[in-house]
Amino acid sequence: MFTGIVEEIGKVQRITQSGEAMRLVLEGKKVLEDVKLGDSIAVSGVCLTVTDYTSSSFSVDVMPETYNSTTLAELKRGSSVNLERAMAANGRFGGHFVTGHVDGTGTILRKEKKDNAVYVDIEVPPSGTVYTMFKGSIAIDGTSLTIFGIKDNVITVSLIPHTYSETVLGLKEPGDKVNIEFDMLAKYIHTLMERKNGQDKNSKVTLELLKENGFM
Repeated sequence: MFTGIVEEIGKVQRITQSGEAMRLVLEGKKVLEDVKLGDSIAVSGVCLTVTDYTSSSFSVDVMPETYNSTTLAELKRGSSVNLERAMAANGRFGGHFVTGHVDGTGTILRKEKKDNAVYVDIEVPPSGTVYTMFKGSIAIDGTSLTIFGIKDNVITVSLIPHTYSETVLGLKEPGDKVNIEFDMLAKYIHTLMERKNGQDKNSKVTLELLKENGFM
């Protein structure tokens, strides 16, 4: 489990590919301070397991399903990635619940500077728009952000200067792909309600009722 508060920007040192599987060696510093074999580290929002490490880098394996459903397949040597260690039970919770299980990829459509913020329009998978809501949470490349605009399957988020400079979102431009993870609580509620509505046609709790009251 992660919070979506990126700890540092890492770089790809080496890629070893075998069909639709790959091994990545990633440069890091802060995320390696207390690393152990088997630890989970979110790499641009994708939860991966540490299989080897040194004082300045760590290795992870990417399986075919992850390769095909995230932006990791587009990485090259020298590419920048967001890094975050799994959430510690004794720490402050600064973002929202992020699992590192990416739902799909989106495309940056627009970036516009406005005073001290940068507005970013992102086209997200149409199947996930049911999980989006005004002022709701979403993880973009593993960064916890708040949605403040929705039109069809395009969302708008605002990056503060810190987020812009300390995550890879500041380096990306219109046309670039990003990993999308929709809010976990919204997905759970939606799934449970779909099951309940399928079993109990007389239920007074409906998806429309949840939307009207700000749950979706």
